[in-house]
Amino acid sequence: MRKRIQVVLYLGIAVAAIRLAWILYERHQNSIETPRQQSAPINPDYYVVPRKLYPYDLKSARQLTQQPVWVKVGYAYPYFRYNPATHKADLSREAGRLLPLQRLDIKDVVLASAADAHGKKRVLAVFQLDGKSYASPIGSEQGGDYKFFSDDMLFVQDPHDLYKHWPPDVWLDIDQHKVKEGMSEMQTDFALGIGLLQPGSDDIDRTLDYPNGGNPLKVSFHHDKAIRIAPGATD
Repeated sequence: MRKRIQVVLYLGIAVAAIRLAWILYERHQNSIETPRQQSAPINPDYYVVPRKLYPYDLKSARQLTQQPVWVKVGYAYPYFRYNPATHKADLSREAGRLLPLQRLDIKDVVLASAADAHGKKRVLAVFQLDGKSYASPIGSEQGGDYKFFSDDMLFVQDPHDLYKHWPPDVWLDIDQHKVKEGMSEMQTDFALGIGLLQPGSDDIDRTLDYPNGGNPLKVSFHHDKAIRIAPGATD
């Protein structure tokens, strides 16, 4: 009986020793893997922090006139004819949509003369295209309370400088509003404008429909790289 007890104890000690050795081995492997994971390259886009103006009234919003601005999301924002003599915009009919990364020189920021059905007046950024004056909404005012979305709408720094780590050939395609395989989703957005995410997309595999100003494209991404570009559906 004593020998049996000793055998059982020896077996228990052996099993415990093996288990301890395995735990130490796993910890050693984890200590090797962790630095490898930490050393994985980080997307330099994550370090880009575009400057914002945080306007809170007309005077502060007129900071937009002090430098050129660039449209962040193309085909998302309408603009309207504006009469500088009467300081009025024809908000009943769109004159067009702002293009992807379109550069604008804002001449003034004004308040629309008439309120909408909800009692809100639009805050308008005035600019010129081909010698004609236009205005695009950048916020609203109601009862002296201003709300702006211009920081989400416009870059106040040249995107070519903000994302200067992108290769020249990529910027050439973006400036020509073209997309090619290998481009990231952000680069594609800069080239084609607003994209509509298809159902079933996730963080790894995503497909977006780009209206692209009447020339729709469907672009599929895998790990943030365009892998498939096809004509989109037309209405």
